[in-house]
Amino acid sequence: MLEWRNLVCGVMIIVVPTSLAAQGTDRAMLHNDGGTWLNGSPSPDSSAIFPDTVVQTQTDHTAKIDADGSSVTILPETIVRFEADELVLDHGQLQLNTARAMRVQVGCITIIPVTQDRTQYDVIDVNGRVKVIAYKHDVKVHYRQTNARTAKQSEFSDFIVREGEESSREERCGAAVKPAEIVAAKGPILDSLWSKGVAVVAIGAITCFALCHSDDPVSPWKP
Repeated sequence: MLEWRNLVCGVMIIVVPTSLAAQGTDRAMLHNDGGTWLNGSPSPDSSAIFPDTVVQTQTDHTAKIDADGSSVTILPETIVRFEADELVLDHGQLQLNTARAMRVQVGCITIIPVTQDRTQYDVIDVNGRVKVIAYKHDVKVHYRQTNARTAKQSEFSDFIVREGEESSREERCGAAVKPAEIVAAKGPILDSLWSKGVAVVAIGAITCFALCHSDDPVSPWKP
């Protein structure tokens, strides 16, 4: 009986993790050549990753995410968060090859393949600008614009980057100026030297006007 139990336990140890990995579509494998951090700690050469996992590559090092139907190359000096069928890019460059329409979010911009057919595209986020390059099939760029009148109202717009084309735009959403920021800007303006100079000139003009139009001139023209 003891040998039988050991045999059953050994089979379960091998079979159960494999079956669980096959059933899960919200996990992936991360492979790297060193110089890669996983959730703030050095990553092994290969590691299973799950949603909310942050991957960061150092200078001259790359990493690769192999997910169900998708493969992503993470280029050097990139920070990205894995979210199953979506990648949240903080900074850097990604090269995607996906047959499951894996998308990329950068700030208020989301890049989405328009077909379930295998799509190849790059997303680059450097110096506050997002560049999208479509190599195979088209991708849609979905972005949010904040209404200039109120930051609570947003408008959404889409445009298509065709196969063989590229497009770029600002990373951040446009935001209305807050009332607090306007009020805070008034103090320095009133305290500026220019404002003080204007005040002195105004006081002098008023004084001059009063003296020149007085009923009893200081120096009468008649003796």
